[in-house]
Amino acid sequence: MSQKRFAAFQHNSYVRYFIARFLTTFAVQILSVSVGWQIYDLTKEPIWLGWIGLVQFLPALLLVFVTGLSADKYGRRLIMGISYAVEALCAVAILALAMFNQISPIPVLIILTIFGIGRAFASPAVSALAVNVVPKEDFANAVAWNSSSWQSATIVGPVIGGLLYGISAETAYSAASLFLIASTLLVFTIPKPKQRKSIGATSFATVVGGFTFIWKEKVILGAISLDLFAVLLGGAVALLPVYASDILQLGPAGLGLLRAAPGIGALIMVGIITSFHIRSHVGLILFACVALFGASTIVFGFSTSAWVAIPALMFIGAFDMVSVYIRETLLQLWTPDEMRSRVNAVNSIFLGASNELGEFRAGTMAHAFGAVSAVVIGGFATIGVAASWALLFPAIRKTQNLDVEEKSL
Repeated sequence: MSQKRFAAFQHNSYVRYFIARFLTTFAVQILSVSVGWQIYDLTKEPIWLGWIGLVQFLPALLLVFVTGLSADKYGRRLIMGISYAVEALCAVAILALAMFNQISPIPVLIILTIFGIGRAFASPAVSALAVNVVPKEDFANAVAWNSSSWQSATIVGPVIGGLLYGISAETAYSAASLFLIASTLLVFTIPKPKQRKSIGATSFATVVGGFTFIWKEKVILGAISLDLFAVLLGGAVALLPVYASDILQLGPAGLGLLRAAPGIGALIMVGIITSFHIRSHVGLILFACVALFGASTIVFGFSTSAWVAIPALMFIGAFDMVSVYIRETLLQLWTPDEMRSRVNAVNSIFLGASNELGEFRAGTMAHAFGAVSAVVIGGFATIGVAASWALLFPAIRKTQNLDVEEKSL
């Protein structure tokens, strides 16, 4: 049992990939919590928190036909390394603004836009590369550990970010910069993996191949669009600075705890998933967990105490983890290797819309109706999405297990 639980780590390339991905996510969390707190502290306007999410999403949307194709044609490891380097330079730029006391919304948004470009190219390359650094039989295990890596970083990163920001903004941004530089260097130590690349001249069919594949595979379309609308409507992460500052009155360290809580819940769920695999009723479990994600969001929205808010956020992370695990396993194993990055580029649009665009939705709603109303309405909307998708995608309801084979063109 123990050997199977750590099967992915028997492969050296995966270990390096895992560490690099963890360091990057860790750095992004430190950067996010620090920038969010500092901008809100300067402006006291939640709409700026929405703009922070929007400028990081738009590059992925506008470049969707380029990001995945570049990784499929030129190599995922190369694109991953270059993208991480761009993110590191952006972190250093924000550090420079802080050191010279030049932090203000507009310059930060410009840098975060470039940061978003780096993330737009990184996302499909990183997701698709996972399949190339572990054997297919160990991939489901790698998906669980990849999610564990991300969730662990979201637990530790915000807490450390809040504590470092409590020392000084420069300290927090320095730490983020160092971690991003280290992850960039580590990526280029990964042995060049085998990858079936797109051959021949680029055509319209090649460019839109990711969209075409997802549209044909209704189970995948339903799974990733379910996640899109659930998190787009129910996401509350962007408003955590408002809750920490004005509602719960916890300060920057408390904001770190709030940001960490979903990751703690998700990490607990990873332990459950890796010990007791989902062997049946996958579709029904997916819909139930999305609905429970919405219900937990409602509880958090109404919370006026950290003793209620933190457990609610933990449940949000736990139920979201199940959706992530099911979606990522299906997406990677059902997609032909030669177009996997293009499919992941499309998937990154769904993820970006659900996260960064969701932050914009939350910020603008909070500006218009208040933070509590924005969160609670989103939670009820998420429950409605789960019910609607159960009717619109019967193929998902009937899906019993994750034992699917990788397809080829």
